[in-house]
Amino acid sequence: MNNYEYIVASLPVITSDFRGDLDCDAVIGEIRSQLSRKDEALLDILLSGFEPDKLDSEFYIKALACSDPFIREYFSYDLDVRNTRVEYLNKALNRPEGMDVMVLDKEAEPREFEGYKQVMGVLEGSDILERERGLDDLMWARIDEIVGLQVFTIDAILGFVAKLRIIDRWLKLDPETGRELFRKLVDEIRNNKNEINNEYNR
Repeated sequence: MNNYEYIVASLPVITSDFRGDLDCDAVIGEIRSQLSRKDEALLDILLSGFEPDKLDSEFYIKALACSDPFIREYFSYDLDVRNTRVEYLNKALNRPEGMDVMVLDKEAEPREFEGYKQVMGVLEGSDILERERGLDDLMWARIDEIVGLQVFTIDAILGFVAKLRIIDRWLKLDPETGRELFRKLVDEIRNNKNEINNEYNR
């Protein structure tokens, strides 16, 4: 039996006055140790999505067919962002239209992406780091949309891990931005816990 309440109550594993290196792998390892085998398998799919060499059509087909809503919706958005990015580069570099765009089913209708204009708006920025941060901000917001008001579910935990991976990336690129994102995540968790406590005390 999964004890999501205990897992969520133990987050974050490190304190909000964090100033040094954040060991995201250790945090994720602690989460993993408390998951069932079924949920561990979902965690593995999510983590694979942060390894560029594994992001091929086979991976996306598997992710989009997953029974878990968070995995499906997160990687559906991730694929749309990826293809929009490729489309932008094709135009910028005068490459053939559709080159390197990932199509999972050539017989299906073209995918409609509601966030297309948002992503293109970010990509058209002149600062490379700002573009990367902008795309991660969109992904962070999409995680919040998918998880919604869930707290004690595997999807809430997967959303937390996805945000940890975003933070980990920025700690390597820009430590101050990584710390800022971590503080944001801590504040979100604190607010959720306060809401839970208020609900229990009614």
